[in-house]
Amino acid sequence: MALTDSKLKALNGKKHDKSPIKLADRDGLSVYHRKTGTLSFVFRYRYNGKPQDLALGTYPVMSLAKAREQVVECRVMLTDGYNPKVQRQLKKDIQLQAVTVRDALEYWLENYAAKNRANHEKHRAQFNRHVIPFIGHLPLEHCETRHWVKVFDDISNGTHYRAAPKAAGYILQNCKQALRYCRVRRFAVSNALDDLTIADVGEHQNKRDRVLSWSELMDVWSWAQDTKHNWYYRQLVYLLVVFGARTQEVRLSTIDEWNLDTGLWTVPKANSKTDSQIVRPIPNELKPFIQSLIEQSETGYLLGELKRPEAVSCWGGSLCKKLGHVESWTLHDLRRTFATILNDMEVEPYVVEQLLGHSLGGVMAIYNRSQHIEKKRVALNLWLTKLTRNEFCTVVNFR
Repeated sequence: MALTDSKLKALNGKKHDKSPIKLADRDGLSVYHRKTGTLSFVFRYRYNGKPQDLALGTYPVMSLAKAREQVVECRVMLTDGYNPKVQRQLKKDIQLQAVTVRDALEYWLENYAAKNRANHEKHRAQFNRHVIPFIGHLPLEHCETRHWVKVFDDISNGTHYRAAPKAAGYILQNCKQALRYCRVRRFAVSNALDDLTIADVGEHQNKRDRVLSWSELMDVWSWAQDTKHNWYYRQLVYLLVVFGARTQEVRLSTIDEWNLDTGLWTVPKANSKTDSQIVRPIPNELKPFIQSLIEQSETGYLLGELKRPEAVSCWGGSLCKKLGHVESWTLHDLRRTFATILNDMEVEPYVVEQLLGHSLGGVMAIYNRSQHIEKKRVALNLWLTKLTRNEFCTVVNFR
């Protein structure tokens, strides 16, 4: 005879001195009335010809109706050829070892970004600041779109920090790539960000075209040589202006990259945005300056320490105000200015591109492996002369 809720309520909590009393329900479900008065639901079945007992839960935490539902699920598993006890254990293990949002983002950072993004530490810092403190503990598969949207809205609206709608869009892009990477590699599955676009949560980053005027560049050049200013940033800006390098290439530069005997600065692949080695000549006039930096370094870094990219970027964004320039610019705009003026000086475009560390396009990228060291050396000498004399130089023929 099938059990009823009223019978279970009457038995619940009643202690006795006998072995567990088995009360049969139906479809293999039974209730064991234990000495302590506890009522336990047990599903008895046969798998591979052998009898099996599966504990489902205790009454009243699990209702009779719920226990019967689980029996139906178990019988479906048996029909499909699965052992319910094994399947329930696997499900439990998955729940106990659920991949969290933090785990997923860290997996992408370690396995993809660290190998393919020179600025991967910037991504980690943004995640640690804006995402992980709020949803990092949530199981990824249970973190819904609305949870993510709240995070991006807080970034865009300035709920916790300064309002940064462009940063919200940038972080969304990285999070989307991280979740896709985890999904493709079967580390964890989430489609919560698939339909979100930058316009849904923030703003696109504007493509910059700022080029400093010559007078503005001379302000920067003079500032970099004024000893009353911060030593680290003076050297950083000086090198950025001279070489047209990316900020990260100088910030991460170690003294072993600088060979004063051959007169070459070799940026390793790890520090290059294009994942290619960049070789730049060191103008002879600059060698004493580089030698002094090498001799002063006690850390192995050319600039004596390793500053965080966020700190350098924040400082760089304020330099234009320090110099009283009306139109704002960033440290990256020094690089665009370098390229623009060298092209105006009729330096061959492919030489400028190689000085910038850009990958050459088309057939040239396949067949032309030359570093054009001497042509780059002539161009940099010409550029340094122009900077130090504060005047436009004569055109040089590179052909």
